[in-house]
Amino acid sequence: MSRGSERMQLVLTGGPDSDQEELDELTRHLRERLLELDVDRVEPVRTGPVPAGAKPVDAIAVGALAVTLAPIALRSVLGLVQTWIENRPVRTVSIALGEDSLELEAVSAADQRRLIEAFLATRAATTREDGGRDADDSSAALDAGPEG
Repeated sequence: MSRGSERMQLVLTGGPDSDQEELDELTRHLRERLLELDVDRVEPVRTGPVPAGAKPVDAIAVGALAVTLAPIALRSVLGLVQTWIENRPVRTVSIALGEDSLELEAVSAADQRRLIEAFLATRAATTREDGGRDADDSSAALDAGPEG
């Protein structure tokens, strides 16, 4: 990871009719789109070491990506995920960045924009603090998101 980069984890949850193969295909498509942005890396998340005799693909968590990016690329990554989820059979994309998390759901674009702006505001406030984060941090309220 380059200096000043952060590691974000994205986890896709398929719709009620999605299977593992479809979720894997959706994850690969999202990875390709993310690589078009100014990010350092986008890699599948590994579930652990590859057991002896297993294929490397066997240790990959279906639907999970790790994105290494500079903080300045955060808004563009979130914007891409927001527009990408709109026409896909994905129920949610869970995003974790440090201690902050966000769940984007297939809800209205306006609701998603509000969630993203609140997430970015929380991140900006966190980076301005000299000390650690408070236990009462408001990022937990972002996890729930609107029901859809």
